[in-house]
Amino acid sequence: MDPRHGAFPEGTIEPFTGSTDSPSTRAMKDIAFGSIAGMVAEVFEYPFDLAKVRLQSQVLDGSARFGGPLDCLMRTWRDEGIKGLYRGLPVPVFGSMAETAGLFVAYSQFQNLIRWSNNLSQSSPLSISQLGLAAGGSGFVTSFILTPIELVKCKMQVQMLSAPLRIPDLKTYPPSFVLASTGLSSSHKFHTGLQRSAPSSRTLPGPFAIVSNVIRTSGIRGLWTGHTGTMLRETGGTAAWFASKEFIASLLLARRTPMQSSLSIPRNSFSHNSMEAPSDNTPLLTPWESALSGALAGGICVLALYPADTVKSAIQTAEELRPPDTFTPTSEIKRTTRTFWSTATAMYKAQGWRGLYVGCGMTVARAIPCSGIVFVVYDGLDQRYGSR
Repeated sequence: MDPRHGAFPEGTIEPFTGSTDSPSTRAMKDIAFGSIAGMVAEVFEYPFDLAKVRLQSQVLDGSARFGGPLDCLMRTWRDEGIKGLYRGLPVPVFGSMAETAGLFVAYSQFQNLIRWSNNLSQSSPLSISQLGLAAGGSGFVTSFILTPIELVKCKMQVQMLSAPLRIPDLKTYPPSFVLASTGLSSSHKFHTGLQRSAPSSRTLPGPFAIVSNVIRTSGIRGLWTGHTGTMLRETGGTAAWFASKEFIASLLLARRTPMQSSLSIPRNSFSHNSMEAPSDNTPLLTPWESALSGALAGGICVLALYPADTVKSAIQTAEELRPPDTFTPTSEIKRTTRTFWSTATAMYKAQGWRGLYVGCGMTVARAIPCSGIVFVVYDGLDQRYGSR
C-alpha cells in the first residue's frame, strides 16, 4: 500500500532510518508484514467464515440445517461452544498468512513485469487498470497455494454436520439401513453402544489426517479439488480489492488536496519501486482514511465473485455432507467430483441466485473490518520497520 495509506500521525511512530532495502529484503518484509496482518484479521473473522461455509454447503441439501447466519452462529455456539466456532482455526491462520504474504509479494512482482513490458522505469507510477491487472495476476498465482488450505479448512468446518452413520436393522428382511440414532430398539442401542450418536462423542480427524485421506483416495491432484472456484474468486476478487483500495485512497487524498487537477496514484511498496523513497512533501493519509479505503475495498472484493466461492465450498464439502452409499465397497465407489459448472448449475436450479449468494451479507459485513485491519496492520508495520 501507499506509505500515505495508513501513515500514522507524526511523532506517534518513529520510522526506521536504516539503509535502503534491497529487492530481496523488501520481499522478505512483504512476507513478514503480510503474514502478521493476515493472521490478525483471520482470528477476528473466523467464526463468520465458518458460518458462511456451513450455509454454502447446505444449498444442495433437501432441507436447510440453518435458517440464516445468526441461526448458524447461535446453534454452533449452543451445540459446540467456543471450540466449535473456532474449529480448525490453525489451518486458516496458516492459510491467511500464506495468502496475504503471497498476494503482497506477487503484486509487487507483477507491477515490475508490467513496467518492463511497457518499457517504463521502475519508478514510473501505474494506472488503476494496470494495478488491477497486477493484482489479478497475484490472485491467480496465490490461488494455487490457497486451494489445498481452503479444502482442509472447509472439511474441518463441516465435520460436525457430516451425515450420521447408517447401520443395518436386522429386524427386517432383507436388512434395511437406518440412522444410528433412530429406528433401533433400546436393547439394540445398549448392546451396540449406539444409544447416543451425539456429534461431540465422535473422534474427528485433524488437518494431517484429512490431507492423508485425500491423497490416499484421490491422489495429490485431489488437494486441488474446487480450484476453479478459488482461482476465479482470487483473480477477480484480488483485482477488485487492490484496485478499489488505491482508487478510494486517491479520492480521500484528493479531498484534502483540492489543488491537484486529477487523481494521482500514490507511490508505495506495492505501486512503486520500493528502492525509491517518496517525496517528503507528499500529503499522508491518516490511519482512519487507510482503514476506510481498505474496508470499502474488502466489501467490493467479496461482492465481485461471491458465487464462485459458494460453488467452491459446495464442491469441497460434498464428500462429508453428501457421501456415497455407506455400504458400497470402497473398491466399487466411483470417486467422481462434480465440475465447477455442473455444481453451479445444480445450485442455481435448487435455489436460484439466492442460493449462490447465501451468507453474502454476513461475509461482506465481516470482510469490511477485516480488510481495514489488514491494511492498517501492514501499513503500520511497514512504516515502522520498512525503509523509505
